[in-house]
Amino acid sequence: MSDARPATARERAARTKRERSRRALLEAAAELFAAQGWLPTRLEDVARRAGVSTATTYNHFPTKHALISHVYAPLVAPPLERARVLLAEGRDVVEVLEEHVRDLAAVTREHEALTVPFVFAVQDHSARTGRGPDPADTADPRIIAPLAQMLVELIVRGQAEGALRPFPPGRDFATQVLNLLLLRVMNRRGEPAELPAEIVLTVLFGALRPEVLVEAGGEGRPFAR
Repeated sequence: MSDARPATARERAARTKRERSRRALLEAAAELFAAQGWLPTRLEDVARRAGVSTATTYNHFPTKHALISHVYAPLVAPPLERARVLLAEGRDVVEVLEEHVRDLAAVTREHEALTVPFVFAVQDHSARTGRGPDPADTADPRIIAPLAQMLVELIVRGQAEGALRPFPPGRDFATQVLNLLLLRVMNRRGEPAELPAEIVLTVLFGALRPEVLVEAGGEGRPFAR
């Protein structure tokens, strides 16, 4: 039997107020980051637009890095979940990998106004800490919005199963592949997602399964759509 007591009316009201403040902050942050970008957007401005105090903002999100990451996290969740579902259905890991890259290209392009400030947040946080993703760091954008997580898992799994070449190491190479995709989003605004997806897939499989390109013949563009 649980010893937990029911929440009092005051506790429920406080929780509701906190949840409402959090939603308002996320909505305000999404608007400002999309309109202004990473550098000009301040937590004080987000607080003002959300109608809460700056102290309340810091209680919810201790850094600007954490705030943009919590804005971006729900956007990257669907591609991660879709890859998990495809694997659970027994789909070939290489097929899932290709579909996942296309999904990442689509979501980062669809939300490029938020992708760009998120990438700046990742770069700034990485430069400040000088280390890779740290699960213990509650403000690490790479942990809050794990854009590379499934890409790493799929490549590592494909290498373990012998479907992909063992070198370069999956964890390192996945990060490089993702960086290529994000760099394309930042430098080619408004570009259809199909082209960066094709470029990234060509680089990825060119290194880990080059026979796919050889077998394509002709222009060697097996991933063109």
